[in-house]
Amino acid sequence: MGSEYYHGWAGMMGFGHPILFLVIIAVILYFIFGRKCHAKHSKSALDIAKERYAKGDITKEEFEQIKKDISG
Repeated sequence: MGSEYYHGWAGMMGFGHPILFLVIIAVILYFIFGRKCHAKHSKSALDIAKERYAKGDITKEEFEQIKKDISG
């Protein structure tokens, strides 16, 4: 009785196992490729400090202090 109800409901709504399968595959692909892409675009604190110094947002002294703080 339970399985007939499930298949009947899934058939009426146009959903079923192929949709679930595609969702699972999409999630797996996101974790494999999505995180790698994000990691490649992440900047280190030193990279950000260099950009800010190049733009003139911080002085040379502030940049040197940031470098010193980052290196420990």
